[in-house]
Amino acid sequence: MSHLALTGTGLCVPEQSVSNEELVASFNEYVRRFNAENADAIAAGTVAALMPSSVEFIFKASGIKNRYVVDKKGVLDPEIMCPRIPERPNHQVSVLAEMAVAAAQEAMERAGRSAGEIDAVIVGASNMQRAYPAMAVEVQQVLGIDGFGFDMNVACSSATFALQAAADMVAAGHARAILVCNPEICSGHLNFRDRDSHFIFGDVATAFIVERREDARRGGWEILSTRLLTKFSNNIRNNFGFLNRTAPEGIGKPDKLFVQEGRKVFKEVVPMVSEMILAHLADNGIEASALKRIWLHQANQGMNDLIARRVLGRDPEPGEAPNILDEFANTSSAGSVVAFHRHNEDLKAGDLGLLCSFGAGYSAGSVILKKFAA
Repeated sequence: MSHLALTGTGLCVPEQSVSNEELVASFNEYVRRFNAENADAIAAGTVAALMPSSVEFIFKASGIKNRYVVDKKGVLDPEIMCPRIPERPNHQVSVLAEMAVAAAQEAMERAGRSAGEIDAVIVGASNMQRAYPAMAVEVQQVLGIDGFGFDMNVACSSATFALQAAADMVAAGHARAILVCNPEICSGHLNFRDRDSHFIFGDVATAFIVERREDARRGGWEILSTRLLTKFSNNIRNNFGFLNRTAPEGIGKPDKLFVQEGRKVFKEVVPMVSEMILAHLADNGIEASALKRIWLHQANQGMNDLIARRVLGRDPEPGEAPNILDEFANTSSAGSVVAFHRHNEDLKAGDLGLLCSFGAGYSAGSVILKKFAA
């Protein structure tokens, strides 16, 4: 892949945001109401009392201070605690596709590419709005891109898996340039009534273009090597799907939203990802000390700090492994791309960096990049 490049990134951020203080106030009001309504059962020992959350608990557990959401009112209403996003008629662009298009337009402008110069669209995301038609084909239609498009879901690693798929297709001559979009409305699958996870996710969309390096007009990042890894685990799971209607007893149960065993995930994913990155670098003859920046999946600050420490063999310097969790929270597949989008332009031609995702599956993707000028 020595002649492929990642060029032009784009970001679409919802207008509304929710601070930890606002989220805690809503959650604790829900807890107060639940405990009051179930006071007799709680006293009898047949129902467990709910525990309140706190700003300090959230930040210590995750490093998150804020998150952007498509609908703030529904999320913070103790009676609803879920975003309210009205369905649109089929002739209107869908919500996820609309977000993807906004990010894509910025990516195309930054890469200096028109719709006529892009041959395919891949939408890689954790939270698909529908089964079909593919969001990618809808994005393709809205932007006026000829060729083909498809969706793919590898949870939080969807962006890096889509990047490799795009790189492989460009290398094989199936497309001149491919647009990859990662729209994520993570608030839709989050259980805002679960103290251990109600703060984790936010909404956002990212996009980038993969093309041949020699075709790049405004510089970019050469894709030196990619590596993907999956290992089956139930520790992060969402059981929502089209078969739910065939088992009515499960409809609306907590497992139809995001659930995880956080401590197990931390214990198992940190070594898996650290070892994968180090092996990937070694196989390409690159010392970790040569990396100027590591853009990691944005799920948990403690997890990212430990992975960066294991890869570098020391504590990372400020900015070496940039954190956008404090502003965005976990945005699933888009997180590492947000970090890359926000924190790459200060680097110089010839500098090396590594983009890495990890999440449910388990899945992980590693991309070694080298900056080049126009």
